[in-house]
Amino acid sequence: MPTRIYSHASAADLHVSDPFDREHDVTMDDERLERLIDRLPRFLRSRVRWLRKPSMIWLRIPAAVLLIAGGLFSFLPILGLWMLPLGAILLSDDFRTLRALRTRFLDWIERRHPSWLGD
Repeated sequence: MPTRIYSHASAADLHVSDPFDREHDVTMDDERLERLIDRLPRFLRSRVRWLRKPSMIWLRIPAAVLLIAGGLFSFLPILGLWMLPLGAILLSDDFRTLRALRTRFLDWIERRHPSWLGD
């Protein structure tokens, strides 16, 4: 199908992509996200990095949905609000529409809590 480019839109805006498209190039968001993951407890850090591997999509999506659900039930013991952003970040690896939210979240952290992304 040919792509029409109008004067008010760039070619990048009209690019049709697979919703499960995972970009492999290292971006600024990935670097900031890796620094944030480094601050997690060791047992959780290794599991998050393992889940973020491209081949783990079959496990990453259900785990992210369960983390988000657990975050919604944060009033129960053991579950907490920390589960919401972690689940959303895992989902953003696979869904392009959530990547913009991840970028905004990382920008907010960089402005409000720069020590979380410490060197």
